Amino acid sequence: MERPLTQNIDRGREPLGLKAYEAAGGYQAVRKVLTEMTPEQVTKAVKDSGLRGRGGAGFPTGLKWSFVPMGDDAPHPKYLVCNADEMEPGTFKDRVLLEGDPHLMVESMIVAGYAMGADVGYIFLRWAYRLADRRLRAAIAEATAAGYLGDNILGSGYSLTLHVHVSAGRYICGEETALLNSLEGRRATPRAKPPFPQVSGLWGKPTIVQNVETLCNVPHVINRGADWFRGLSRTEEGGTKLYGVSGRVKNPGCWELPMGTPIREIVEEHAGGMQDGLKLRGLLPGGASTDFLVEEHFDTPMDYTSIQAAGSRMGTGTMILLDDGNCPVGMALNMQNFFARESCGWCTPCRDGLPWIEKLLQAIENGDGHADDLDLLDAHARDLGPGNTFCALAPGAMEPLHSGLKFFRQDFERHIAGKGCPWS
Repeated sequence: MERPLTQNIDRGREPLGLKAYEAAGGYQAVRKVLTEMTPEQVTKAVKDSGLRGRGGAGFPTGLKWSFVPMGDDAPHPKYLVCNADEMEPGTFKDRVLLEGDPHLMVESMIVAGYAMGADVGYIFLRWAYRLADRRLRAAIAEATAAGYLGDNILGSGYSLTLHVHVSAGRYICGEETALLNSLEGRRATPRAKPPFPQVSGLWGKPTIVQNVETLCNVPHVINRGADWFRGLSRTEEGGTKLYGVSGRVKNPGCWELPMGTPIREIVEEHAGGMQDGLKLRGLLPGGASTDFLVEEHFDTPMDYTSIQAAGSRMGTGTMILLDDGNCPVGMALNMQNFFARESCGWCTPCRDGLPWIEKLLQAIENGDGHADDLDLLDAHARDLGPGNTFCALAPGAMEPLHSGLKFFRQDFERHIAGKGCPWS
């Protein structure tokens, strides 16, 4: 089984330095695009590969790049921003790449930057990823000294400067326009769309914002081709995927597997199955802001289309598991506590609605709930849904709540009838 994203990663040693990375085939994609390909050809190769954004939305990567103005009349400077903030609860896949193979991240930025004609690149990094920060800065310094970054890269006429920007640490920065506001030194609140960042983004200039894992696929697509990339998958969606599992399994972690690997295989074979005496009741397939899936869904392939058909979203592809020894009400409360705290406060439904939901769930968990509280929670889950808020933070927060009420309603009712949590 080929694992292009993690082939250079060994947790038992330091990441590859420049010479070792080059010996393993590193920076060949940079040399190829600068000497053999036009920017349009690079974008077409990524389009043909079927690569979809790995940050959660799953938007086709090459299509996103094609919206950037090109040609002599295009505005400059253009910016490429890597979203390495990774604050989705239960998600740690990008950290694996940033810490384990920083030169792959640097090479990915150069190739993608060339495709869109970017002049400046930023890696917008989660504040807590201090080891990744050190390793990325070291890799950038090595790449600059070797002529892979800076003016006139390898004599090609293309220039790119690359910076690491450490985030102030808010979940809302995962929304691309809030990230851009933060990068500009302003309050991290989402912007109205249109205009979209590809046309008017950072400081009003054309900007692409892309996830770490998404970008790290690009050099491999260039080196091996679109057909090879599609062939890695078990479904129509190309490539491999970093899948993660957290919860009370025997071997929690993160694995690079073919796109479309079924949920049950990931949990039972790679995560080792549930700990002794526990049974899996349900899971959030792509971080905390996705809908629960239950037993009837466990053979579903983990790809964007299949998970959506099952009633959820693949999101980041990092599962959070609920076992029969844990309280689903407490789990829902824990997530709503996070989302209420992380609301940017820009729109009323999110700013006021999420804390109200948190209070209702806390009352139910404490034994102070009432029968009509479940109707209130149902109403809030609808009122804070898609189309009713300025960005996707509150609708994402409602996905585990709405699906939790659907699949585990008896547990909520038991809390109310029994005046407290049966698991406490």
